[in-house]
Amino acid sequence: MNRTSATTPHLKAAITGTEGGGGGTRESQGRATYEGHFRSALGRLHGERRYRVFADIERIAGRFPTARWRRGDGSAREITVWCSNDYLGMGQHPEVIGAMTETARRCGVGAGGTRNIAGNTSPLVDLERELADLHGKEAGLVFTSGYVSNQAGISTIAKLIPNCVILSDAFNHNSMIEGVRHSGCEKRIFRHNDLAHLEELLIEAGDRPKLIVFESVYSMDGDVAPIGKICDLADRYGAMTYLDEVHAVGLYGERGAGIAERDGVMDRVDVIEGTLAKGFGCVGGYITGSAVLCDAVRSFAPGFIFTTALPPAVAAAARASVRYLKHSGAERAAHQRQATRTRAALDAAGLPVLHTETHIVPVMVGDAELCKAAADHLLEHHAIYIQPINYPTVPRGTERLRITPSPFHDDAHIQRLTAALAETWDTLDLPRAGTIFVEAAE
Repeated sequence: MNRTSATTPHLKAAITGTEGGGGGTRESQGRATYEGHFRSALGRLHGERRYRVFADIERIAGRFPTARWRRGDGSAREITVWCSNDYLGMGQHPEVIGAMTETARRCGVGAGGTRNIAGNTSPLVDLERELADLHGKEAGLVFTSGYVSNQAGISTIAKLIPNCVILSDAFNHNSMIEGVRHSGCEKRIFRHNDLAHLEELLIEAGDRPKLIVFESVYSMDGDVAPIGKICDLADRYGAMTYLDEVHAVGLYGERGAGIAERDGVMDRVDVIEGTLAKGFGCVGGYITGSAVLCDAVRSFAPGFIFTTALPPAVAAAARASVRYLKHSGAERAAHQRQATRTRAALDAAGLPVLHTETHIVPVMVGDAELCKAAADHLLEHHAIYIQPINYPTVPRGTERLRITPSPFHDDAHIQRLTAALAETWDTLDLPRAGTIFVEAAE
């Protein structure tokens, strides 16, 4: 039978657009209804003053943290970026670029498919061995991003443990929250860095298998988890530990393995997760742990099995960055020095700096619309780019400019930033130090 001849009149009308008279087709009306839902959702974001606008920026190799900002009219202007997560500028390091370009010439650009179909590539295998060595673990497993490594890693590990209960820090990143959600396991949320509350929940869980998931450096407030004490509780109550070190790898520890290495407790953590996109300046995420754990995640995690592998050139670049930072502490020392100087300068200017012990320097605004206005003013009038941080990344009333100094932000950069922020605060009449936290609480 001819399938076309059997098509119903209504289906023909939908395909050809002939049904519905002058009011438009059902198909077009349906599309308009769907589009209306999207417009309504975007309208709510605009109404709440938290619609996000991305600046069109082109990084300039060899001149970090300088970049080109392309305006809507096509004109361009050089700016200074103060909010990059390429914390050490390793994305433009000659050895990292060299490893990428040489491997691309040798192996091509893409990975050719998933690792289950196209197989492993040598640079990827070498990278996993490098990461396992970095964290003192038996094995490593690389994913396409830090988000995926958390989502796939946490969900798969917990799902493979019968009757597992997950204890998750209240300030954990969205990728960890999604990993917990996708596990299907019972979850208990402990107050941020609150050891007493964590112990209460561990006691309540009894003899059930337990997985504690937490971060080392929390990216918005810049505070640090008491890793050793959490490991003490895990040992006492028979729990596994899963530590996200994404904002610490490359930046802390003798070889750049993170806060757990710095604190001498790396061997006590069961799973250490990290990223290749921040301190190491590339892209990708990973977990490290025992050989059997990594093999189980490799074998069961949909986020690993069904996605194209990291390209060989990217893996080679990441490995070069990891290897370099294992042996060079100069970048880490300069990073900490400039972060300390930046914080001190902003504090001396009376700006509402949230004090932290890490490289993250939040300047509090406390209002979504004003936070966006401050960022726009800095870009337009001072050629300084700092992306505003609003809800849901941070709670409402704690909106901020998140500043991330690098070794390449010299003292002159810091002086210009301080003057620009002071002028912006005066022009927009923003709250100064000592007022923002009261206002945010109200």
